[in-house]
Amino acid sequence: MTPRPAGPANRRAALASGTARKRIGKPNAAMLPRIGDSLSFLFLDQARVEQDATGVKAVLAGDDGPTVLAVPTAALSCLLLGPGTSITAPALRTLARHGTSVVITGSAGVRCYAGLVPEGVTSKWLQAQATAWADPTARTAIAERMYRMRFGPTAPQDATIATLRGLEGSRMKAMYKALAQQHHLPPFRRSYDPEDWDDQTSVNKALSAANSCLYGIVHAAMMALGISPGLGFVHTGTTLSFVYDIADLYKSELAIPLAFSLHDSTDPEGEARRSFREGLRLFKLLPRIVADLQDLFDPQNGHSRRDDAEEALEEITDLWDPELGALPGGRNYSSSGEN
Repeated sequence: MTPRPAGPANRRAALASGTARKRIGKPNAAMLPRIGDSLSFLFLDQARVEQDATGVKAVLAGDDGPTVLAVPTAALSCLLLGPGTSITAPALRTLARHGTSVVITGSAGVRCYAGLVPEGVTSKWLQAQATAWADPTARTAIAERMYRMRFGPTAPQDATIATLRGLEGSRMKAMYKALAQQHHLPPFRRSYDPEDWDDQTSVNKALSAANSCLYGIVHAAMMALGISPGLGFVHTGTTLSFVYDIADLYKSELAIPLAFSLHDSTDPEGEARRSFREGLRLFKLLPRIVADLQDLFDPQNGHSRRDDAEEALEEITDLWDPELGALPGGRNYSSSGEN
C-alpha cells in the first residue's frame, strides 16, 4: 500500500499531536495510564479549559506564550483540575455529555474539594458497593479482605475482624517503634487534636498533613468510579468512611515513613505535602487505588487490574464491627489495650 503524501493538513496534525505529547509529558499536564475498564485520568493545573468549534481544549500558559492542548473527552474518564485552573460552562456540558467525571483537586491531585459525576457514568461499582455494604456477611468479608491486604499471607485464615483489628494495632505499634528507633526519637504516640495543634510533635503534624493528601487522592479515585465515599466497611459514621478505609491500605507505605523522616523539620506540614506530591509521581498511586477498589468488589478479575496498575504505576471516626456495631475510632485495638 502506497503511503499517503504528507500534505499541509497531515503535517499540521502531526505537529499538533507532537505538541500535545510534549505537553502531556510535562508536570503540569500528566496523563495517567489507562487501566481496567478503559479508565483514564488527565491532571491539569495552571490552565483554562474551554470549548471551541472543534471540542474541549486546555490553554496552558508558558514562557513562550500559551499552548493549546486538545482534551480527549470521548476517551477520558476523569479530568482532575488542580490549582490555577478554570473551566467554562460549555466545556463542562461537553464533558458531561461524554461521561467524563470532573474533580477539583489540590496540587498534583492531592486533596479533593468538589466534583461532577456525569449522568452516563456506570453505576456498576456503586451497586456492588451498596449491595456488599447492606449484607453483613458480605460486608464482613470485604472488611476482612482489606485487613488482609495490609498483612499479606501472614494473617491467620480463620481470624475474625476483632482479631484482625488487634493485629493491625500491634503492627502499627511495631512500625512506630521501629521508625522512632531508626530516627533516634523517643517512643512515638499518635495524636490528632485540632484544638491543640501547635503543641503536636513534628511527626504528628507531618503525618496528619500526609494523611490529608492521601484522603484527597483516594476520594478523587472514588468519584471517578462513581463509588460512594460514605459507605465504609471498616470505618463508619461519616461521609468519608470508605475514603478512610482505602487510605489505610497505603499509610504504612507512603505517609508514616515520610512523617518520621520530617521529625526535625521546621515546617513539617508543608514539607509533608510537597514530598507527598512528588512521591505520587513515583508510586503512580491513582491507577493503583482504582485497581484495588475494583478488586474489592470483583476479586475474580483483580489480578489483571493489579498488573495494569503496577505497570502504570487522622480524622477521628468510628470503626464497624459485625457483632458490636460502631466502636470508637482513634484507638489502638492490640491485645495490650494501649492506645
